[in-house]
Amino acid sequence: MTGNITFTMIKPSTVKAGYTGNIIAKIEEGGYIIKALRKVYISKEQAGRFYEMHIGKPFYEDLTTFMSSGPIIVAILEKGNAVESFRKFIGATDPAKAEEGTIRKVYGISLSENAIHGSDSDESACRESGFFFSDLERF
Repeated sequence: MTGNITFTMIKPSTVKAGYTGNIIAKIEEGGYIIKALRKVYISKEQAGRFYEMHIGKPFYEDLTTFMSSGPIIVAILEKGNAVESFRKFIGATDPAKAEEGTIRKVYGISLSENAIHGSDSDESACRESGFFFSDLERF
């Protein structure tokens, strides 16, 4: 599962604002094939496990609290060079610095509430996908 697969997550404030459909449509219009999609709620402990690489960083507590504050949409996407192309497609982490028209520019509120997550490497895409989808061999 490398090269053509990535993982994404639409964050709680974006789901709550009702932008899920618009974002999914934009993802599909961008040529990404949705291989798996789920709406889930995660506990603060689950969020802590997902973001364990950030333990000890100043934003860790706020991040895990935020990510467990409401439902999220998780998905596995397919496209050539998926990780790199999707990160460019969604825009810079800080919506204020994201390119016009990107998901984060359009729907992001702030650096911490930036609308959507995209894996930063093939290894992360595998790990993150496996956190939410147990049958990865199908993808």
